[in-house]
Amino acid sequence: MLHPLSSTLMSDSNDPAATAAGLVRLLTVQPEAGADLFTGPRKPGGVGRVFGGQIVAQALAAAQATVAADRPVHSLHAYFLRPGSEDADTRYTVMRDLDGGNFANRRVVASQGDAPIFTMTASFHRRSEAGEGLALQHGLPMPSVPSPDDLPSEADLLTIYADRLSEQRRALLSRPRAIEMRPAEPLNWLRETPAEPVAHTWLRCVAPMPDDPALHRAVIAYVSDMTLLGTSLLPHGISGKAGSAQVASLDHVLWFHADARADQWLLYACDSPWAGNMRGFSRGRIFTQDGRLVAETAQEGLVRRRA
Repeated sequence: MLHPLSSTLMSDSNDPAATAAGLVRLLTVQPEAGADLFTGPRKPGGVGRVFGGQIVAQALAAAQATVAADRPVHSLHAYFLRPGSEDADTRYTVMRDLDGGNFANRRVVASQGDAPIFTMTASFHRRSEAGEGLALQHGLPMPSVPSPDDLPSEADLLTIYADRLSEQRRALLSRPRAIEMRPAEPLNWLRETPAEPVAHTWLRCVAPMPDDPALHRAVIAYVSDMTLLGTSLLPHGISGKAGSAQVASLDHVLWFHADARADQWLLYACDSPWAGNMRGFSRGRIFTQDGRLVAETAQEGLVRRRA
């Protein structure tokens, strides 16, 4: 998995709207001739490995294209089989396992060349107001953290900590990115010393996006792979960004509880209850700025010190 900071580079333009439009293009899969086959574009100028969130989001976009709009996705379960290359487009094959009265299920295999690199199963649920009176509803409250307006931007952090960052990371953080991130624990952003395995980060697209709920779900899937696995490194004072750790996603689970806009602030609250045997496990909850719990995640990944 490519580090999420570099994954958000969508344009060399300093125009946020152009950068956001680049993300929309990246997550728009193109149908091929044949049944339920799609091609996901590569990131312009990308090198190395594909960011895992890009594959999750494109696979979801392909699955959503085969399901009626009144059945939004409510969960997806995925495995990363092989590293994907930024030098190649990704082909998505969708299998329609179920089209029931209220639920639909899709399997997706992502391939580059002849090799599958990723598999996903997604479930979709028809929305109905008929049974609202019978539905049970509750949601955990949002953690108490500073609002994004009271936190430094990454540009601010770049200025504050410039002398503590490598030249490579300074250059990376100086480039336009489609996703704005504001960590509630700025010192964890450096990952220089051991810390509690908990991280809270405000995220949003840098410019307004089209009013397409399926697109916003795909973008939420994209950002759900950011900051999550890195939480398991916090107690050890090491960082994949600094090259002191090897980090790669093995699987990814995402539950959608309610709709949310990816171009408005979302709080991603992550924790890591366990790491061992060269694997780390992390969980995440995504809240809107007004405190609604709209999605949850879980992920296990390869995490180990570099020799």
